[in-house]
Parts: sequence; structure tokens; C-alpha cells
Amino acid sequence: MKVFVIVSGVGLALSLVIPLVLRSYTGMMTFSLANGFAFGVYMAVDTALVNKVLPQAEDAAKDLGVMNMSIGFPQILSASLGAAIVGTIGYRGLFAVAGVITLAGAVAVLPVRKVR
Repeated sequence: MKVFVIVSGVGLALSLVIPLVLRSYTGMMTFSLANGFAFGVYMAVDTALVNKVLPQAEDAAKDLGVMNMSIGFPQILSASLGAAIVGTIGYRGLFAVAGVITLAGAVAVLPVRKVR
């Protein structure tokens, strides 16, 4: 299961290279297709992985609520961070920084050991 999370995370990072190389409408459409596919795989498998590593089945609802908050906060902060990045290094820099952050997220799954 971790393999799918890592592969989809790497797929997300690679999709962020497309707009850097193909600076056109076709490039953005290709990026959207590749990114959407990789993100769909990531969300499905990551949620399943989270459910597998929860410590107590009785606390699953609470733990999944915490997981949802951990997804929401970065989405709120990313708008401000993205604006700061675009303001300083431009949109190409935004895609490059997003790719690095995405790769870091994929690597962060490696220490997960306990999978029921």
C-alpha cells in the first residue's frame, strides 16, 4: 500500500514538471490530466493507509477527524505561501517548489511500518 502512496506522490511531483517544460495550453491540459490522476490515486490509497495504521478501531472517527483537520490546515496556508512564492520567484518557481514539497511528502511515508 505504501508503494502506491509513494508512486502517486512521485507522479504528482513529475506532473508539476510538465508546466515548466511545456509552457502552453496543451502543457497545462497535460499537467491537469496527469496531476488529477496521480492525486486521485494518492487520496484513495493514502486514506486506506491511514485507516490501516490507526491505533484503536474504537477511536477511528476521532482519528479520522484529526486527519481531516491535518488536510485542511495546509490547504488554508498554501494560498498565502503560494502567493508569496509567486510574488518572489514567479509561477515557474511555484511549480518547482510544489514539486519539491510533493517529493518530501512521498518520502515521509517511508517510516510507516505498522500496516494491518
